[in-house]
Amino acid sequence: MTSWPLHPLIYEINTWVWLEELGRGMKTPVTLATVPKKEWDAIAALGVDAVWLMGVWERSPAGIRIAMGNEGLLADFRRALHDFTAADNVGSPYCVRNYAVDPHLGGSEGLATARRELARRGLRLILDFVPNHMAPDHPWVIEHPDYFIRGSTDDLARDPAAFFETAGQVIACGRDPFFPAWPDVLQLNAFNAGLRAATAATVNAIAGQCDGVRCDMAMLMMNDIFQRTWGERAGDRPEQDYWPELIGAVRAKHPGFLFMAEAYWDLEWQLQQQGFDYCYDKQLYDRLEHGPAPAVRGHLQADMTYQEKLVRFIENHDEPRAAAAFPAGRQRAAAVTALTLPGAKLLHEGQLTGRTVRLPVFLGRRPDEPADEALQAFYRLLLTVAAAEPLRSGVWRLCSVEGWPDNRSCENLVAWCWQSGGERCLIVVNLSAASAQGRVQLSWDDLVGRRWQMRDLSADQGYECEGAEIAAQGLYVELPPWGHHLLAGWQSP
Repeated sequence: MTSWPLHPLIYEINTWVWLEELGRGMKTPVTLATVPKKEWDAIAALGVDAVWLMGVWERSPAGIRIAMGNEGLLADFRRALHDFTAADNVGSPYCVRNYAVDPHLGGSEGLATARRELARRGLRLILDFVPNHMAPDHPWVIEHPDYFIRGSTDDLARDPAAFFETAGQVIACGRDPFFPAWPDVLQLNAFNAGLRAATAATVNAIAGQCDGVRCDMAMLMMNDIFQRTWGERAGDRPEQDYWPELIGAVRAKHPGFLFMAEAYWDLEWQLQQQGFDYCYDKQLYDRLEHGPAPAVRGHLQADMTYQEKLVRFIENHDEPRAAAAFPAGRQRAAAVTALTLPGAKLLHEGQLTGRTVRLPVFLGRRPDEPADEALQAFYRLLLTVAAAEPLRSGVWRLCSVEGWPDNRSCENLVAWCWQSGGERCLIVVNLSAASAQGRVQLSWDDLVGRRWQMRDLSADQGYECEGAEIAAQGLYVELPPWGHHLLAGWQSP
């Protein structure tokens, strides 16, 4: 497989649920080794570059037992699956008992088959890596308790929800410092040299089975964050940060291996500097969901070296379904925005058909939901644009949009353009619930002296305009609430 594209399109699949649904439809169990070729063909037809098979590692029986005693989780399970039974709780994929492919999913042979099928279609494979915590029945708990943040019997008595006793050891439960501890996982010690070496060996083993990893809650392992979270319990702070050490060790053996960070708290830039190829762009997600257009525009004014390493999305397994979180018009405007910007783009299986139920990752099946055929048609067109030149490898520029003293609706328009040789594309989005008009200022240096033809791919409508007029006044656009233009342009003969 050649090197990764600059702006990869990644498709996330909840592996257990996807295989369960395929098996139900075929009336026979399906593993990664027996997925019908037509299913791989359908994924490749989306125009994506990589598939993230979320949740392939062996799950924890101990984690399942803990989850079944958690009334909050059980209520969440029943909300998503009205006929929930205990058999539906197959365990959290982020409570990893062992970095071996779960036998239920087909084991390592099944994963190897899936990777070959993807590679035959030119697709790469991404898997999970969970750096911060392990299942309470992971072998390291017995073999290497020093790899974990330790506690005492007094800690356990004082805060039993934040500590776990096993095999005579008291170990802290994993946590994000802003939330209560996660009761089903144990906290690894990012400062421990033995753990760092063992983790490098683990990720190198993972890298032999795929083309990249999505690193769960990556910012928690940064030296500054880890020290603030765990203080003296962590011991002496290493001179080198966790991620440069790990990424360097893996890339020494797997030079083209991709690292993608789930990242929050405005730490994306720091993680990029520590070696990550891409980091989640949660800021864009939040601004598309709640913010006005100027907030989105301001975010897109960041330096390109930063933007090209962001992962744009409006849905993943941690967020509500886009069809539920965004009203219909706003969802389409947000999708156009996220999928036509520089950087990596992330799609979530079920997003394209309009699923509304956010499924807890513990569950092995999901409720039936009818497909939204109009939304599917919208995404088919949008993905055709996103997967084509010039968005694949062209030059991206944010465009200014100007209005008039008595009409400032232009402030609700956000526009950007792509250019690759003679191919051009202009995207304009109205990020508001009101109609908007404005003139888009294009920075193409060959506008004057030519007549330009443009076709709005989203409406299959053509336009002609004089380059001199565009250069002098800007390109006039008028969009309805949450409307958009996907304009492909070329010089007239």
